[in-house]
Amino acid sequence: MLGGTSEARALAAGLVARDVPVVSSLAGRVARPRLPEGEVRIGGFGGPDGLAAWLTEHGVTAVVDATHPFAERIGTSAATGAARAGVPLLRLQRPGWEPAPGDDWHWADTLGDAAELLPRLGTRVFLTSGRQGLAAFADLTGLWFLARCVDPPEPPLPPRLEVLLSRGPYRVEEETELMRTHRIDVLVTKDSGGSMTEAKLVAARRLRVPVVVVRRPPRPPVPTVADVGTALEWTLGRVSGGLT
Repeated sequence: MLGGTSEARALAAGLVARDVPVVSSLAGRVARPRLPEGEVRIGGFGGPDGLAAWLTEHGVTAVVDATHPFAERIGTSAATGAARAGVPLLRLQRPGWEPAPGDDWHWADTLGDAAELLPRLGTRVFLTSGRQGLAAFADLTGLWFLARCVDPPEPPLPPRLEVLLSRGPYRVEEETELMRTHRIDVLVTKDSGGSMTEAKLVAARRLRVPVVVVRRPPRPPVPTVADVGTALEWTLGRVSGGLT
């Protein structure tokens, strides 16, 4: 299991409950990740060849890529590495968000494109795009940023920046009060999907704040499902022994 998401943790729990051996691989980018049930390994594999070798060495029967929708590199490595090892691969990916009637959404292909949109949309920005992408906004000296991250970000950073270290899930009332208190007039987010961080979109709707949404990067064409139950059924159909 290539994990790190709530869906990956739920799938790991379902497999462990059925006595299916599962190894969850985490990238190690978060200092204190939420660990799934079962065996856990931290760190990369060394590209597609390294992953293929690891799968072969450990006799892996099936691979589920349940990484974050923006984990583009590991998604490509998973598709190539699993194919080289001859191991079936499934992509478990939550659906993206969709704007509701009246939402003022502005789509961007990259964080750089999002940064270019900001000066005409607002001056006080709520950045929820992750700590690793803050460099894209470092040249926007005329804007003030509130950046919410799980771990402290590293330079380069916007000069007028306040960092809020926090981890979801979030409530609509809390998000609304946060944006109101900091006088946020534009929100930046990636199209991560899911319910854990969706409350900020509802808060923006209530406050009539425009939202810049970064589109998901393309993924390799592999079998893909959107829910844990379907992924669990697929996985159980491809493993042997210890099933209940």
